[in-house]
Amino acid sequence: MVTWERNIVIKSGEELEVMRAAGQINAQALQAVRQSIAPGVTTAELNAIAEQVIRDHHAEPTFLGYPGPYPYPATINASINEQLVHGLPGERALREGDVISIDCGATYQGFVADAAFTVGVGSIGPQAQQLIEVTEKALEIGIGKLRVGNRVGDVSAAIQEYVESFGYHVPREYSGHGVGRTMHEGPQVPNYGMPGRGLALRPGLTIALEPMVLMGTHRTKVLADKWTVTSADGSLTAHFEHSVAVTEGDPLVLTVL
Repeated sequence: MVTWERNIVIKSGEELEVMRAAGQINAQALQAVRQSIAPGVTTAELNAIAEQVIRDHHAEPTFLGYPGPYPYPATINASINEQLVHGLPGERALREGDVISIDCGATYQGFVADAAFTVGVGSIGPQAQQLIEVTEKALEIGIGKLRVGNRVGDVSAAIQEYVESFGYHVPREYSGHGVGRTMHEGPQVPNYGMPGRGLALRPGLTIALEPMVLMGTHRTKVLADKWTVTSADGSLTAHFEHSVAVTEGDPLVLTVL
């Protein structure tokens, strides 16, 4: 069932099963990348690992060729330090103390799974570690709000309140979103908002929820490559994401093993 005015698609039980299978493939790709992150490894090498896992499971990399300023040229986003999202993989080698966010999508039998994580490379400082932990916890808090009886604003406000309680910031231009047969469906789910506002959550709604957190400012800028988004002040960033289904009961996280 489609609400065309907002491009919101309610999934059947059978469709959720396919999305769960897509989510497991995507989770395996991200797990393989995570296990390979180390000083000296290039982001191009991480990209190749993710693509191999996805194709080995008869799925397609969702990001590859995605429309934008030009078709996205890779399977993953690899965003390092001040890079918030959409970092292009390449020959850059990871260094001890870097913080890297990996975002990946897999399309299986016509349905998309979308997820991301942030991790330190080798040993990182306590400030970077706290930023990562707060961002991951913000995702957990947001997922907990994806319940019948709540609205999108309840999810957004919970994420914002938690993040800002640590003195961190959420961007205004980039947000979570519905996910299903395409990577970006309705509704938009910002990481800031007002409780009680927005679309009422109902069973079968599937959301790619993705807290993005900046240490120094909510402002961002796009680099000359026209894809990579960074903090405007060069401060550290982090990003976590899961694709989640609203059910009659507890939220169903689709992108876990």
